[in-house]
Amino acid sequence: MTHSNAANRLDRLPISKFHKIALVAVSFAYFFEFADINSFATTVPKLIKLWGVTVNQVAYVTSASFVGMFFGSLIASWMADRWGRKNALVITTLWYASFSLIAAFSWDILSLGVFRVLTSAGLSAMTVVAVIYVNELFPAAKRGKYQAYAIVIGICGTPATNLIASLVVPLSDWSWRLVYIWGALGILFILFTRRLKESPRWYENKGDYAKADAILNEIEATVSAEKGALPEPAAAVETPTATKAPLTLLLQKKYLAPTALLTILWVTQAIGFFGYSSWAPTLLAKEGFSVENSIFYVALTTIGAPLGSYLASLVTDRFERKWCLVVFGSIIAVCGLLYGLTFNPVLIVLFGFLVNLFERGYTALAYAYSPELFDTNGRSMGTGISYGLGRLSNAAGPLIIAALYNGSGYQSVFFFIAGTWLFGAVALAVFGPATRKARLSATTGANPAAGPLDGTASVSASTEGDGTKHNIR
Repeated sequence: MTHSNAANRLDRLPISKFHKIALVAVSFAYFFEFADINSFATTVPKLIKLWGVTVNQVAYVTSASFVGMFFGSLIASWMADRWGRKNALVITTLWYASFSLIAAFSWDILSLGVFRVLTSAGLSAMTVVAVIYVNELFPAAKRGKYQAYAIVIGICGTPATNLIASLVVPLSDWSWRLVYIWGALGILFILFTRRLKESPRWYENKGDYAKADAILNEIEATVSAEKGALPEPAAAVETPTATKAPLTLLLQKKYLAPTALLTILWVTQAIGFFGYSSWAPTLLAKEGFSVENSIFYVALTTIGAPLGSYLASLVTDRFERKWCLVVFGSIIAVCGLLYGLTFNPVLIVLFGFLVNLFERGYTALAYAYSPELFDTNGRSMGTGISYGLGRLSNAAGPLIIAALYNGSGYQSVFFFIAGTWLFGAVALAVFGPATRKARLSATTGANPAAGPLDGTASVSASTEGDGTKHNIR
């Protein structure tokens, strides 16, 4: 066997129970990722009283956690290439869940800080692998929608954690530990492992066509038993297997260009969103709103988050993802700026709601778009490095925002955040490759000549922006 034709065989499959099980598993991992990411913030007020934690210590732990996310993304990229997408997904989910459980037994802020950094590394690592896993298992024409569905379900973990924390943290001097035990329930992901399949594209890229073919046969048998006879896949295109280390590959122009573009995407998203969400309550309180009102207003705005992910599921496969990202990013910039220019409570909630709605939609779109710019050779490392640099940038983001607020005032912060979003939108508009044509080709079974990034039987997007063709299958 010289080729297993994984891309074309997977792309012509109808959505079936096999895909839905994978969707539920990934959604479960996302749910406890979103649940766990806010654990520290919800327990800090209690720890300030119990341990005498200072604001500076809180800032150090928060910044160090973003550094942990960066290294977690790199490690996840290596694991996904070395041990497989499924194995990496299991390991990274158990990783963050285990350290969340260990954090429940912290004895001071230093020990908790160390455990939170390790938890954060696992959270970011899981996200990188989950994005790649969905990209490689779901049909090209539908994977964006199902990636967004996973986020819709997963993001409910954030309000769930906030609610649980509000109930259990005040109970006693030790009950704050229950929040971290709650986040550790992600360890139950292990119950899904026997129902998940390794990515055939990963095996194929390693040159192990026999294993890729065996898994494809299993998947096809399961789907055909449920859906009936399957259409014939498009013919395979012979392509070389991976021979270079991923970091070496990324230095090539055809990988370096999309990695640079996605780094801009994730850096602007991280600074723009976390700068807004982390500072909005504090800045409102500083400008004269009561602490209770500022928290309440921000809580109302977060209702837009799951709705935004659902909005992304409606548009992601129907329109060009690049332009959806540009439009969403521009709307966030405008609404975020208007949020900072008004002191009317109704308008604060309205514009904040719109920021949350379009930002969560933007993130769901970006999760689908990012891995499409690479072939199987560079997908894991390219996605991991760009996403990791985005998380790392937020270690500096709070310092920039604090300096702006202290030096120029409240509104300058929101001019900066709006400018950040706008910069990302312009970069995507000018340099971002389009991907919809190739996804439609996958649906119709078209199989034009392989492009420069082709690592399987794939289709290349048209030249755009940087003059380089980008494989998106």
